Amino acid sequence: MNNEIAVNLGDKSYKIRIGAGEINHLRNFLTQKNYSKIFIITDENVAKLHLAKLHSVLQGFELTTTIVASGEQTKSFGALEKTCEEILQQNIDRKSLIIAFGGGVVGDLAGFIASILLRGIDFLQVPTTLLACVDSSVGGKTAINSKFGKNLIGSFYQPKLVICDLDFLQTLPAREFRAGYAEVLKYGLIEDKKFFDFLDQNLEKIFLKDTKTLQEIITKSCENKARIVSQDEKENGVRALLNFGHTFAHTFENELNYSNDLLHGEAVGIGMLMAAKMSQNLGMIDYAQFEIIKKHIEKSGLNIDLKQIRKNWDQKNLVGHLYKDKKTEHKNLTFILLEKIGQAVIKKGVDEKEFQKIIAEML
Repeated sequence: MNNEIAVNLGDKSYKIRIGAGEINHLRNFLTQKNYSKIFIITDENVAKLHLAKLHSVLQGFELTTTIVASGEQTKSFGALEKTCEEILQQNIDRKSLIIAFGGGVVGDLAGFIASILLRGIDFLQVPTTLLACVDSSVGGKTAINSKFGKNLIGSFYQPKLVICDLDFLQTLPAREFRAGYAEVLKYGLIEDKKFFDFLDQNLEKIFLKDTKTLQEIITKSCENKARIVSQDEKENGVRALLNFGHTFAHTFENELNYSNDLLHGEAVGIGMLMAAKMSQNLGMIDYAQFEIIKKHIEKSGLNIDLKQIRKNWDQKNLVGHLYKDKKTEHKNLTFILLEKIGQAVIKKGVDEKEFQKIIAEML
């Protein structure tokens, strides 16, 4: 199986490498470059488990490591300022490199830092979670959160390389792995029915972390994302399809203040179910297709019971968060919905009542 995928963006093009032991390729890549210093940004959990391995691969290079707190709340102004100042203190220059070593939070933060320090220095992604491998490490979206919403402060800034080493996924807790699976499922639902069928037939192997199956689903996910990003780097059109389920997801994450009560992938799982339901309510898909999607999400073990996460949700607040979504224009709501499994569309001008109807059903 091909373990290298190209993201074609002209002079910003780069490769995604996928496979067990791929971290060793990092040394080959760096010996062809002439970086003055390497700054690793990672979090506490990844540092304990895997930092020694990365340091051994990078032996002989001038390294500085910054360790941030784990969790979505690290995507904040406070963490951004503290990490920037720590790196600036180490005499960074424009020939320096930042390595984002961790999950989506570390990748988003480190990528944003790389885009603004000295007006932009090189960075690369070494994702250590399933979610980061298939989604956040690819495509150059970097950001921090605001009290007004998720990922509202950021930039489009592409890495120079992405290395998905499957060995790192073996230590991923079951809950984190399951949350990452939601982003894999997304590709099957929005544009690849054949892939959805493959996932449906191979769920057991996926959750046993079978290396061959993992390589297959991560490769397929990255191929799908690379193709979309290559067509629409800055989300002016087709790239918005990758936000399937996310409009709903972000309202719940924001309401919970990005706490660990609801991981991003878990919120996406709920959001995809809601988007499927809205698609059914609007007559775009039939009940049978909705049921297939619901059964698959349930079978994957993703928690779709909002009452379990919080007993009492404030519906007015949820509607308020909805209008902070980046796809909202002139107070007109936009949702990514399904015409069938494997075909999503951008639906503009959706009535707020459609959102309220689904919220009422699921709460």
